[in-house]
Amino acid sequence: MDMQQMDMQQQECDIAIIGGGMVGALAAALLAPTGLSIRLIEAKRPTEFNPEQPQDLRVSAISATSVALLEKAGAWQRILDMRAWPYQRLEAYEWQGFHTEFSAASVNCDYLGYMVENRLIQLGLWQALAQYPNVTLDCPNGLEALHQTESGAFLTLAHGQQLNASLVLACDGAESFTRQLAGIGISAWDYGQRCMLISIEADQLESDMTWQQFTPSGPRAFLPLGKEQGCLVWYDQKQRIQALAKLDNETLAEQVMANFPPRLGNFKVLSKGSFALRRRHANQYVKGRVVLLGDAAHTINPLAGQGVNLGFKDVAAIVDLVSQGAEAQLDIGSVERLARYQRRRRPDNLLMQTTMDVCYHAFSNDILPLKILRNLSLRAAQHSGPLKTRVMKYAMGL
Repeated sequence: MDMQQMDMQQQECDIAIIGGGMVGALAAALLAPTGLSIRLIEAKRPTEFNPEQPQDLRVSAISATSVALLEKAGAWQRILDMRAWPYQRLEAYEWQGFHTEFSAASVNCDYLGYMVENRLIQLGLWQALAQYPNVTLDCPNGLEALHQTESGAFLTLAHGQQLNASLVLACDGAESFTRQLAGIGISAWDYGQRCMLISIEADQLESDMTWQQFTPSGPRAFLPLGKEQGCLVWYDQKQRIQALAKLDNETLAEQVMANFPPRLGNFKVLSKGSFALRRRHANQYVKGRVVLLGDAAHTINPLAGQGVNLGFKDVAAIVDLVSQGAEAQLDIGSVERLARYQRRRRPDNLLMQTTMDVCYHAFSNDILPLKILRNLSLRAAQHSGPLKTRVMKYAMGL
C-alpha cells in the first residue's frame, strides 16, 4: 500500500457520530457551529421527499422544545416545507365522561406539538448539514470495530477506513452495535405486547386533537395527520396483533370499527405495520469516550410519544457540554465532562420511563376497583388546575 492509500485509510475527526437518524443528525447539526470536525456515519440513506408520496407509518409527536432545537439546527423550516401537522389538544380517557384534556390555549401556546414523519425530520436535518464544510456525511457506511485509549477512540468502518476520534456519540438505535462494542450493558424487559400502526384516510378527522382511550388489553390512540388522514395506534397482546397484521385492509378496518371509539367516522385503511414493546435502559451512558444518546441509551413505552423528545434532550445536554469544552479549548472527551452528561440525563430519562410504566400497568388490566379509581383520577386531573398545567408544560418540554 502506497502512502496516499495509507492516508486515505487512516483518518481523524474530533467527533464521530454513529447513526445519522433523527438524534444523530440533530447532534451533528447543533455541534457543527463549534467548528469541530464531525463525521456522521449512517448505513442507509433515507428516501427523498416527494409530496405525492403516501405518509410514512413512523410518525413522532414533536414537543415545543424539540421544535426549538430543530429551529436552532436550521432544519425546522425545511421540515415544514415538506409536511408537518400541528395539534392543539390532547385527550386521555377510558370511560366516556371521565377524561383529561390538555389544550395549548390554556398555557398560551399556539400548539402542543407537531406530528412529523421520522424520515422528514432526518431529511430536514441532512439538508441543514450541507452548509457545514466541517461535517462529513459518510453514507452508506457503518462501524465494524472499536478500540479505546485514554486519548482517543479508534474505529474501524465497514468500508475499511480507520478513524481516530476524540469523542464517539452512539446514536445507532435500540440495538446499538456501538454500545455493544463499548461493553455497556442494559437492563431490559418485554412488555408482552405489540403495537400496531394503522394509516387511515377519512372524510373528516379531528385534525387539531390527538386522543388516547385506555382499555384493559392496551390503549387505542389517534394521531392527526391533517383533516383527512391520520394514524391509529393499537396496543394489544402479541398474538392479537400478529393476527391483525395478517388481515387485508378492509377486514382490518372492520376490526378497528369494532374496537376503537366511533368518533373516527367513515374511514379506510391505507397501510399497517407493528413492532414489539420493550423497555431498555443502559447501565451507564458513558464509557471512556463513547456516549450513548437516544434509543441507544433508553427506550420507553410509546404511551405518551416522548421517545424522540427524550433523545433530543440528550442531544441538547451533550451539545452544551461539548460546546463549552471546545470554546475553552479543553478535551471534549474528558472523563469529568462526559460524567456531567450522565448525571444530567440519566435521572430525567429514568423518571419518564417509570412514569410511563406506572400509567401503562395502572390502565392495562380489568380489575373493577382499580378501573373505578383510575377513571375518577382522570376526572380529578381534568380539574386539577396548576398541577395539570405543570404536567402539560413538562410534557411539552417547557
